[in-house]
Amino acid sequence: MSEPRPISFDAPLGQRIIELHVWAVRQGLLGTGAADLFDGFCQRLGLGGLPLWRASAAMRTLHPQWGGYSYLWRRDLNAIEPSQFERGSEYRQDWLTSPFAYLIGQAQTEGGHDDPWLHLRRRLHGPEALLDFPVLEELASAGGTDYFAQIVRFGPEGDASRGTGIAYSFTTDRPEGFGEDDLTLLKAVLPALSLAMMTHAGHTIASGLLEAYLGGDAGRRVHAGAVERGSVESIRAVLWFADMRGFTKLADSSAGLEVIELLDEVFETLTAPLRSRGGQVLKFMGDGMLAIFPLLAKTQAETCRNAIDAAREAMHALDRVNRARAEASKPVAEVDLALHIGEVLYGNVGAADRLDFTVIGPAVNEAARIETLCEPLGRKVLVSADFAAIADSCNGLQPLGHHRLRGVREPRAIFGLDV
Repeated sequence: MSEPRPISFDAPLGQRIIELHVWAVRQGLLGTGAADLFDGFCQRLGLGGLPLWRASAAMRTLHPQWGGYSYLWRRDLNAIEPSQFERGSEYRQDWLTSPFAYLIGQAQTEGGHDDPWLHLRRRLHGPEALLDFPVLEELASAGGTDYFAQIVRFGPEGDASRGTGIAYSFTTDRPEGFGEDDLTLLKAVLPALSLAMMTHAGHTIASGLLEAYLGGDAGRRVHAGAVERGSVESIRAVLWFADMRGFTKLADSSAGLEVIELLDEVFETLTAPLRSRGGQVLKFMGDGMLAIFPLLAKTQAETCRNAIDAAREAMHALDRVNRARAEASKPVAEVDLALHIGEVLYGNVGAADRLDFTVIGPAVNEAARIETLCEPLGRKVLVSADFAAIADSCNGLQPLGHHRLRGVREPRAIFGLDV
């Protein structure tokens, strides 16, 4: 790969480069979203005379579900088509057969030498056409004539496969293809555009990670600045406390990876019904799970009904999971669940350098103690009297008498949920 040719910033090409640099930096400072930013960039290229037909930008991300994001711009739509790629073999295969994987491989062929200008050009039409990647065949058949790709990397040089970066591609349908000034412009401006794109990408990555590890509401609060130890607020919430029955014995008799697979499947089964009903998972504790449904006075009964519906759906789904696992000779899981309602402190608790965004208070302890009664009472789901009083319009709550809870002075009335 050759170094870019010198540019005179007094000439028209140099002035266009400066204008696009200034625009990209300003958009980055404003925090413009990646999709809007790339859309604006492509429109400005077209208005400046670059014969752009299609363009794409793609970047990897740190998210347990999504491997990366991409933005496709098409001249006929004059709009961006955003996509996200789920982690898995299909995503990896698409990457391995792309020009970008080839570029990274080429940069490492000579003893790990890392070329700072990772770009590639392919003619798609005429005697010089070279369609050596599946995407090039698709673009050529759709009318593309010339293709240019570049990777702008972030991080130390020395290994192109590490760190982060943005992979760009630009295609024209002009018969003579891109001109040299067109390619010079792209090579000169893409680093500034990439810094602006990564400003938004960094925000998105941080938001996604916080929500994945702390929960939706807690993650958003922390990202918005709720990071001071001891900063809590009193809220009223439905508490959801679930725990696997007999987990210690199961873990002792099963291979480690089998246990992890079981936990993942059980936690997904329990979490799925919460997503559409306002439930927030705060933490997974070994084989246990703590979630809340924040309460508003005018919707308390509705929130309790949502929690009950989620509990029923979770238990029915778990039955199906267990049947499938038993047929496959895999270990199965029984789950006990308690629903309670009360005032809790919601916020940051922990050490100076290691915090947990959670709920604490007597109501949390009572929910945990109620869950331990499931097995002796022969029930999968138990609810407190406080919860039952608000959800009394719900069918399937059966009184089971008063029971002592460890650490609680007075016996508590307990109800069973018919699931």
